[in-house]
Order: sequence, then structure tokens, then C-alpha cells
Amino acid sequence: MHPHDSTLKYRQYRVALSKIILNFGESEILATKVRPRLLAYIDESGQRGLQGKSSPHFILSAAIFFESRSEETDAVLERIRVATNRLPGHHLHFNKFKPHHKKVAVEILSEAETLVGHCAVVTCKDYLERDTTFNQDAAYMNAFGYLLERLSWIARNAGADISYTLAHTKKFKLETLRKYEAAIKELPANQCQVDWRFVVPGGGSLDQPQRLPYLQLADFSASAIGLAFNGNGNGVVDRSYLEVLASKLYRGAQGNNLTSYGLKMHPWRENTKAAYPWVAAL
Repeated sequence: MHPHDSTLKYRQYRVALSKIILNFGESEILATKVRPRLLAYIDESGQRGLQGKSSPHFILSAAIFFESRSEETDAVLERIRVATNRLPGHHLHFNKFKPHHKKVAVEILSEAETLVGHCAVVTCKDYLERDTTFNQDAAYMNAFGYLLERLSWIARNAGADISYTLAHTKKFKLETLRKYEAAIKELPANQCQVDWRFVVPGGGSLDQPQRLPYLQLADFSASAIGLAFNGNGNGVVDRSYLEVLASKLYRGAQGNNLTSYGLKMHPWRENTKAAYPWVAAL
């Protein structure tokens, strides 16, 4: 090949590359690099409703780990089964455990290096500002939006992409989830800061804890947090399980901001800070 031909081809290549960067942006070109995958499994505790005998708090909680460590996470679940005298593959449900088995389960989770951690949003219903447009759907979407924000930040800080699966609950359909996701994407930046660049496209999925055991991890954290805020149904709260699990709650890149990250309280104003002074001490 004549040297001039080689130089010409190189120039043509540079022009073509410049056009690609001009059209798509350099960040998008760099973003094509394959990133590791984080998996988030989400469950809830408390009632979504805002009326009557509904629980005073609604909790959405996620258990998060790298896809590459799935087998190690399977082993964590099996370790809990053994420690709580369950058969291999048994469906684990935190609220069906005896108190000492609950303690054993959260201790195992708090020591599990395979887990990146847990992240939760606690909606304090008695402190919400309401108007004629505020309803159960709006309250749930607020909580879900806050959780998605934090999941995307965790992925961004880890240099990973994150996908999420929610435990399927009665009357909650996939089209409802898609409606919430679409509405959250339409929110202005000052109302929602999900970093969608680090969220796997296509939206989340729904599944059953019996069929997808990783959702049982989310049940543990949601239920432990639920006992700390809502109690056991008889008005008796128990923070001991949450206190053990607290070491696994995500605290931001600097590791010192629990109530903005791993245990997001909503709303979090002076009156709620005064009502929950123990939260900041976790």
C-alpha cells in the first residue's frame, strides 16, 4: 500500500469518528464499555393506604449484590436455612421466624460480604403534606422514586449498571409498575435525581419470593425495618433487628450519610427528626 493511501484512510477514519462523537457525544461512546451488573431485589412492609387502620409507616427496601456473586448469595440464604432449622431450598419468611431465629438471620446478613448492602425508604405517613390530589398511588410513587434514585447512585458509585425486581403483591401489575416508571422519568430534576445512565433499560420486573429466593433477602430487611417502625401488629416496636442490620445499610460514597441513602426518611424535616432521634444514631 502506498503511504499516501494509508494516511488518507486514517484521515477518513478520524472524520468518521468525529461525526460519531458529534452525533452521540463522547460520554455515550465511553458508556458502551460493558460494566458489571448489580442486582436489586425489592420488597415492602406496612400498608400503602393512608386511611383508617393502615400502618403509620410504609417501607420499601432493596437487597443489592453483584450478579457475579450470585452463587455466594445462594450460599448465604442456605446458611440462614441451616441456622434456622429449615430444609434446603425452604422459602424463608422473616415474620414467620421465632425471635431468636430472626436475630440469627439478620446477624448472618450483617456479616455477608457478598451483599453490597440494603437500601430502604421509610414513608412517615402522619407527617406527609396532603392536598386533594394526594392519594395512595402518589405516596407509593414518591417512595419508589426515592428508592430508584438511591439504587442508581449505588450503581454509579460502583461503576456498574443495576437492574431491579420487585416482589409481586396482590393487585400490583406490571403495567402499574410501567406507569410509575414513566411518571418518574417525567419528573423535573429538582424533584427526582435518578441517574438513568446506570439503570438497565426496559424497567424492572415482578416475581414471587417462592420462585425467586433473592427476594427473600429483601423481605428480611423490609420486615426488620417494619418491626422498628410499625411494630408487630400489637403496637410493640422492636429495633433490635434493625440495629444488627444497620451495618449493611448503604451510607453513601463517604460512608456517613445514612438518612439520605440507606435509610431514607420521608419527609425528613425538623418535626420528623425530632420524632425519630434514634434513626440518626444507627
